[in-house]
Amino acid sequence: MAGLLRGVARTAVVAGTATAVSNNVSRRQAQRFAQKDQQAYAQQQQQAYQQQQVSQQQSYQQEVDFDEQLAQLAKLGQLRDQGILTQQEFEAKKRQILGV
Repeated sequence: MAGLLRGVARTAVVAGTATAVSNNVSRRQAQRFAQKDQQAYAQQQQQAYQQQQVSQQQSYQQEVDFDEQLAQLAKLGQLRDQGILTQQEFEAKKRQILGV
């Protein structure tokens, strides 16, 4: 009976140790996965922020370009009104400025 009890005790110790090791491994893996997920999320957030910045810069540049085009067209209109440019020259330059 003592041998049986020793065998059961040894089995219990081995099973307990195996369970503890398994739990530690699972916990470490979960932490690694969580860390990778956090890094991926941070990268996605950074990319989204950069895309937003690029979009805002492009929008601003378009506004600046549009204001510049309006100024050029106004100047061309004045030159046409003063008789320095013909209507055909004005139209050709206007198409060039507008990219049409």
